[in-house]
Amino acid sequence: MSQELVLDSRLQSAKNLAWWLYLLHGISFLFSLGAFSWIPLIINYIKRDDAAGTFVHSHHSWQIRSFWWYLFWMVVGGILFATVIGIPLAWLIWTGAWVWKAYRLIKGLLDLTDNKPMKI
Repeated sequence: MSQELVLDSRLQSAKNLAWWLYLLHGISFLFSLGAFSWIPLIINYIKRDDAAGTFVHSHHSWQIRSFWWYLFWMVVGGILFATVIGIPLAWLIWTGAWVWKAYRLIKGLLDLTDNKPMKI
């Protein structure tokens, strides 16, 4: 088996995993399965180094960063929601965070399909 074939198979395997992780992040996001969303995040952290030197590495970092920023903005919205005055602002933040996360999942999945790295 040639070295190039092994690298192609390794890259395809890493790409397939990243695709499934986008799907799992998306499912947990769409169905508000907060506890479930930790599973693809943990896998991203574990498998990111395996994709080092490939464009797929940037997709793991993209997914990780998307998760943490989304969580951050949801918590900020939750804190504001705890105050009566902040309720409209909380809904605005939650809506913005939801749209932003949806964009990041779709953009990442499309770029992965096109073999493009994510700009981090």
